Amino acid sequence: MTVIVVTGTGTEIGKTIVTAAVAAIATAAGKSVAVLKPAQTGVGPDEQGDADEVVRLSGAAASVELGRFPEPLAPGTAARRAGLAPVGPREVAEAARKLAADHDLVLVEGAGGLLVRFDEEGGTLADAAALLGAPVLVVVPAGLGTLNPTALTAEALRARGIEQLGVVVGSWPDAPDLAARCNLADLPKEAGAPLLGAVPEGSGTLDPAAFRAAAGGWLAPELGGTWDAEAFAGAQAPPAFTH
Repeated sequence: MTVIVVTGTGTEIGKTIVTAAVAAIATAAGKSVAVLKPAQTGVGPDEQGDADEVVRLSGAAASVELGRFPEPLAPGTAARRAGLAPVGPREVAEAARKLAADHDLVLVEGAGGLLVRFDEEGGTLADAAALLGAPVLVVVPAGLGTLNPTALTAEALRARGIEQLGVVVGSWPDAPDLAARCNLADLPKEAGAPLLGAVPEGSGTLDPAAFRAAAGGWLAPELGGTWDAEAFAGAQAPPAFTH
């Protein structure tokens, strides 16, 4: 896999930290990793963006940001309101291909969910993934309410003929409730794809050395790690319901 597209079922659910964990594992394995952020919203011109944060935590070789828009809105809306040119799917695909020519792995981190509009023509991250022929890794929240958007995202990918690599829980709580524990069994069913990791809550606050040392234990072998979905789900399984 030269390019992996990372999306989520919503905002603020851990896409950047999951992207950083994938990058950290690949970098530790000796691969040259580049991170591509098509559209960064809600960040000022001198502030650190998501791609910068991935590089800081993971030690990835390079990062590229195609557009930055100050208001925390969908990319297309933020670009329009700022009077700036939007970033379309073809630009994303072209930039990813250029990075792939010089790096072993390119991680494309979206903004918000799979079908958030990038431009006035309705282009989305899904369109960029289709142009690239790249698999999509879906980051989801742990708790109640996660199953329906996970199923909808999977359905949208299937309808477009895009491979779903798997699902990763972006922020696994220190004290998971009943819904979170049950969701470990239900998420792969709703996604029609394997559960490939669970990143502990607060992992983004670790210093880079600690983050890189721990990342392999959060993600499954398909992403270069050692995390075991069956063992994790078994350890977190709630007690059987009794009348």
